[in-house]
Amino acid sequence: MPQVLEFRLPDLGEGLTEAEIVRWLVAVGDVVAIDQPVVEVETAKALVEVPCPYGGVVTARFGEEGSELPVGSPLLTVAVGSQEESPDPDGGSSGDDSSGNVLVGYGTGSPAARRRRIRPAAAQAPTAPAPAPTALARAGTVSAASVRTAPAAAGAGPIPVISPLVRRLARENALDLRELTGSGPEGLILRSDVEQAIRRPDPSRIPLRGVRGAVADKLSRSRHEIPDATCWVDADATELMAVRAAMNAAGSPKISVLALLARICTAALARFPELNSTVDTAAREIVRLPSVHLGFAAQTQRGLVVPVVRDAGGRSTESLNEEFGRLTEAAREGALTPADLTGGTFTLNNYGVFGVDGSTPIINHPEAAMLGVGRIVPKPWVHGGELAVRQVVQLSLTFDHRVCDGGTAGGFLRYVADCVEQPAVLLRGL
Repeated sequence: MPQVLEFRLPDLGEGLTEAEIVRWLVAVGDVVAIDQPVVEVETAKALVEVPCPYGGVVTARFGEEGSELPVGSPLLTVAVGSQEESPDPDGGSSGDDSSGNVLVGYGTGSPAARRRRIRPAAAQAPTAPAPAPTALARAGTVSAASVRTAPAAAGAGPIPVISPLVRRLARENALDLRELTGSGPEGLILRSDVEQAIRRPDPSRIPLRGVRGAVADKLSRSRHEIPDATCWVDADATELMAVRAAMNAAGSPKISVLALLARICTAALARFPELNSTVDTAAREIVRLPSVHLGFAAQTQRGLVVPVVRDAGGRSTESLNEEFGRLTEAAREGALTPADLTGGTFTLNNYGVFGVDGSTPIINHPEAAMLGVGRIVPKPWVHGGELAVRQVVQLSLTFDHRVCDGGTAGGFLRYVADCVEQPAVLLRGL
């Protein structure tokens, strides 16, 4: 006899406690293999596919698309084969219909597990058809009229949407599809229905959930826990831009300004390691971090995210440039994993791409500092004792005053500015 096993929404890591069901990848009655992705969920960190650790027939799903489930709640049930061991194609035996996989995105990779055959005994048993309303009425259990007019339970049934684009458009504009009435056949919600709802003035409140909710929580915690201070300086970036132009003239992949600033930033952190640290509030200790994992702010359709370049301190400018490109493209496609968005030790925020000169960055908790970079624009500047038009940028450093004083923060920022103004300073420090 088949055994029905319950698969619960696994721990997604990094303190995430819930996830929104974006799209079911299987239906009730489908046969699934071990570690086959069964549902696509959106967390506060990323859009991920959840693999099922069991092989068998899906007998039930819990949660409609667009709903949120807490970690540990039932996700689906699977009827697996009999408990008797059956021969494996390689001559061994296979009596386990589970991979033991409980983490998002991590399968066992076991070829034997993936070759597990689903025996006919695991097929879902047919269910008897529901009696017609008139039959119920004749039985005296309920009137035919009440059966015909009884409304469906609130929130029951799937949302009448087919297009993933319609769902994404609704998510990006914080629209609840359950509140819309579709104009398509049989109430199908069309893109025009969502666009009309977006244009319509809506006095209702916008819930802080998903990426926006996670950002709100992190920023609030930063302001609540970290006694921060900000210092800033204007720097002449004319020479830096000239170096970039010379590097890009060689025909190799184009080097971004962000990659040059990141290389300067990692060199500065090597000189001032106090800013690559975190504070253990429980132990009342400052923890110096051995490696620089550099986060950078990236604006996407899902909101602000901070991908992390691992071991940035040991990378060349070209390597940093390549990794920035890879992570930026993944961010735009919504393909960043939770691992891509966690573990940063210092953040570089280039808000100059939005056309602004300066800002006071909020530290990305639990890091100790963030360097903000404004736009690089022509401005009057005294150069060589004479007034000239130079490419000027404003640099802002927000730091945790518990890990260092103003002298250290000022020394870090001044070194960054010196490297921007005279890139040879960086070469002398290598």
